[in-house]
Amino acid sequence: MVFTTITYDTADQIATITLNRPEARNGFTLTMADELNAALLAADNDDHVRAVILRAAGKHFCVGMDMAGGDPTIGDPDDPHWDEPATRVARPMTNLDKPVIAAIQGAAVGVGLSMTLAADFRLAADDARFGFVFARRGLFPEGGSLWFLPQIVGLAKATEWMITGRVFGVDEAADAGLVTSVHPREELWAAADTLAREIVANVAPVSAAVIRRGLTVMAARGNPEAAFAIDRQTISYAFTSPDMAEGVAAFLQKRPPEFTGVARNEVSRFPWLRFDRQ
Repeated sequence: MVFTTITYDTADQIATITLNRPEARNGFTLTMADELNAALLAADNDDHVRAVILRAAGKHFCVGMDMAGGDPTIGDPDDPHWDEPATRVARPMTNLDKPVIAAIQGAAVGVGLSMTLAADFRLAADDARFGFVFARRGLFPEGGSLWFLPQIVGLAKATEWMITGRVFGVDEAADAGLVTSVHPREELWAAADTLAREIVANVAPVSAAVIRRGLTVMAARGNPEAAFAIDRQTISYAFTSPDMAEGVAAFLQKRPPEFTGVARNEVSRFPWLRFDRQ
């Protein structure tokens, strides 16, 4: 696929996806939605990739839907094969077998924020500002954010942010747990790259896939019994896996591990970690 609104690069086992409409403050379009979908699927299907960075060129991460773009967003809600644009990004990100790091600078509002909620880490520049501004536009939250946001910051804060639609700063976002860490603007991309490299160097891909999926599966469960059932299967597998033997050996020998497990192959052993449309 030839990308026109994003760039996609891979190096050192890291896939980097960059929103690339700086002249429009990275306003979100249907084309961008479909290109992000394709890029995330490409990263997931590339067994050499072990971590994904989502970032944006220019001053702002994404100021939301490009209302001047003229892209039609109306679909048939009864058509199970139609996804609204933000879901085209959030669903493959949720189903990814690789950790995702979002690096956010400037404005991240509307879909520019909601599409990052399925990421595992949200690193923010010290000039970042955020807003779930849907109610102020006569719109509704999208991209699964009605589920993701309360999981991340709690129901009370999610309710406040979404109903008021107000824009808030990076300190409030960090205090609520929306962002993982805050960095000077000029150091943001390097911080994301450092985190991605740490994951690539030290984390077993299969372990990362099971953990990120398992945490999402467990989020809606009312007690730990479902987790105990998963643990019974995953731990039995782990103690016979080459990755565990390598991880222990690397620790004892004080050297970096060389994990060989392929996430998308091994996660298929645990079908309850897959998310299906309802």
